[in-house]
Amino acid sequence: MKLTRLVLGILVPPVGVFLTYGVSSALLINILLTLLGWVPGVIHAVWAITKHEEKVEGTV
Repeated sequence: MKLTRLVLGILVPPVGVFLTYGVSSALLINILLTLLGWVPGVIHAVWAITKHEEKVEGTV
């Protein structure tokens, strides 16, 4: 599932963030960054998805 979210985060950044966080401030930030340009949206999406995975793996 992580790979799927990362691929979607690269192709369609808000979808990858939505699948990771749901409707949240991270999603709104990513939508705004994606509207400003695809590259900032991708950078934020990949960062947010990997940080979320690190947090989840750290608590197990």
